[in-house]
Amino acid sequence: MNSPEEQVLTDVLVIGSGIAGGVAALALAENSQLQVTVVTSAPNPWESNTFYAQGGIIGRGPEDSAELLKEDLLRAGGGYNNPQAVAILAREGPRLLQEVLINRLGVTFTETAEHDLEYIREAAHSTSRILHVADATGRAIEEKLIEAVSRFPNVTLLSLHTAVDLLTLSHHSQNPLDVYAPPTCLGAYIFDQKRTIVNAYLARKTVLASGGLGQIFLHTTNPATARGDGLAMAYRAGARIINAEYIQFHPTALYRGPADAPRFLISETMRGVGARLVNQQGQPFMEKYAPQWKDLAPRDVVARSIHQEMLETKAERVFLDLRSHMAGERIKERFPTIYQRCLEAGVDVTRELIPVVPAAHYFCGGVWVDEWGRSSLRNLYAVGEASCTGVHGANRLGSASLLEGLVWGWRAAQDIRRATGRGEPLNVNPSDVPPWYDTGRCVADPALITQDMSTIKNIMWNYVGLVRSSARLARAMDELRHLRSEIDKFYHTAKLSDSLIGLRNSVQAALTVAMAAWENKSSRGCHYRED
Repeated sequence: MNSPEEQVLTDVLVIGSGIAGGVAALALAENSQLQVTVVTSAPNPWESNTFYAQGGIIGRGPEDSAELLKEDLLRAGGGYNNPQAVAILAREGPRLLQEVLINRLGVTFTETAEHDLEYIREAAHSTSRILHVADATGRAIEEKLIEAVSRFPNVTLLSLHTAVDLLTLSHHSQNPLDVYAPPTCLGAYIFDQKRTIVNAYLARKTVLASGGLGQIFLHTTNPATARGDGLAMAYRAGARIINAEYIQFHPTALYRGPADAPRFLISETMRGVGARLVNQQGQPFMEKYAPQWKDLAPRDVVARSIHQEMLETKAERVFLDLRSHMAGERIKERFPTIYQRCLEAGVDVTRELIPVVPAAHYFCGGVWVDEWGRSSLRNLYAVGEASCTGVHGANRLGSASLLEGLVWGWRAAQDIRRATGRGEPLNVNPSDVPPWYDTGRCVADPALITQDMSTIKNIMWNYVGLVRSSARLARAMDELRHLRSEIDKFYHTAKLSDSLIGLRNSVQAALTVAMAAWENKSSRGCHYRED
């Protein structure tokens, strides 16, 4: 048991340090005297989905406009997008990119030979509008962002700190009269991995920026931290969750054998510059499935086309042919990270076809938020992949995720600054918040955690993957409910660890996705029902 003295009071608690959480912390630190605490479960603060984003971020191309971008977002999202969110992104996104990423952080995007910004075109975009830093755009942004945030004395940046549960009046206050108060977030219980203790972080405002959930699938491009922590915590706290069935599968991840995961993403930018998808006979096949777009079709179309081609040819993978469309030295220059990572896996992309398979890549649903990132719980904001603004609709337009994180991280910070004054009282008396009680008596068996995670991944891949049906989803929900019950018993009897927290969150996130997929009987975007 921790003592009450181990409570930590902060003005704003930010859970997650990718572009959304980082930009929120930066905006709060630069423009106010608020004390901001940023926590991440990763060993390094830059470890996030943002860090691994290769392709780029949407800007305003030379032949582009807000209206054109809105049209492309709506088309990619199957018309299921939130019109207000789309308008905000199209209007404010390119401006904030210039003001925050270029002017303030000094991110150096790739330029043309004439020293102008190089705008490229990606799948489902109607014009060239993507800015990039070679093939490591997210890394360039994230490193600059963490460097900038770290310089502010009013920001505390904590790695190896895992959020366990959101603190709410209704769930945690020991004052019985708080049950009559509106659902309100007070902060979170945070597990210090080094000291193996849990502290209650009490905050006036909490920003959930914990990223996605790709790790609940067998094949994913996401890092180990993307296991649905934010979704599961928000669900348990009673926040509204929407669009959880919409999981975008990236069509091209490097295939190195059935047991290899996570998959290294092969950016769709390769197809944007001319690479073609071919089967094991070396034959291009996208025209058969998407004659209008061919290899530049929306991601869900490409992913399902690959899936179908693999079934028809009884193959474990297909291939990406870049060597026929770009000279070897130019490949090394344009895609240095992909070239090196493939080389490490035994594939020379300047000479060989690249073996690829689809992999879970982006979560289009999440915690419902309004135009300022406010969730259905008072004082809880959600930004980035953990949230659902509705900007992506049923499917995400390529390179829109970094821009959404930038825009809503910034907007959430502006709303917090307006609503929160220095010295403003908390919504609860700190003495009414109980210390954490660790009921675990034994060390969690890593073999059990590994096996349970493997079970979750296989259930989700086989039953809740690219192609879904009533029979598969019913099986998934039955098995996940039973597994959740077993994991809950495990969780309450074993000593707390980051991997045990992740397991508990993963099974809840998986069940949330499966149930949403079951409820939605129609096919739209990246949710495809064969029945």
